[in-house]
Amino acid sequence: MYRADIRLKRIRDPAEAGDGYRVLVDRVWPRGVAKAQAAVDEWAKELAPSRELRQWFAHEPERWEGFRERYRHELAEVPQPLRRLVERCAAGPVTLLFDARDREHNQAVVLREVLAEELEAWYGAGEPASPVCYARHEGGEEPG
Repeated sequence: MYRADIRLKRIRDPAEAGDGYRVLVDRVWPRGVAKAQAAVDEWAKELAPSRELRQWFAHEPERWEGFRERYRHELAEVPQPLRRLVERCAAGPVTLLFDARDREHNQAVVLREVLAEELEAWYGAGEPASPVCYARHEGGEEPG
């Protein structure tokens, strides 16, 4: 089983050396957080839930399962940004940053699940795919 080092952290938590590549996965920049102090390597707005989905969910735990399902559908609509983040996760530690107060019911939790599933599908044999196999995968075929 392939295990990636994908961490979750509130953007308001202090950055740490072990965070690796830090990616903000909110569609809007968090209020009161200075960009210069956030230590964000990438702001992946295109991987954040849509405004409509965020408003519907409203961080109500009883809507969690519906949110997870709908957000996964939205992620399927942006394969290129998702693929880039999968590649980044394969290269080393990644920390997904979010601003929600609820650490268990937010988009970063779902995105980490999706990234882990993608990595397992691509590299599940325990070894990363060879560059040749990987190139074939990008062309739409299954890896080696």
